[in-house]
Amino acid sequence: AGKAPKVAITACMRKLLTILNVMVKTKAHWEAGVCIHA
Repeated sequence: AGKAPKVAITACMRKLLTILNVMVKTKAHWEAGVCIHA
């Protein structure tokens, strides 16, 4: 029963890490209003 929230948090963390990794590679700046679909 307690596994689902952990899986959801892990998925969100992976998505954020992927976005940040791309931003570092492209030397992009964070824009709060822009939604990035990874």
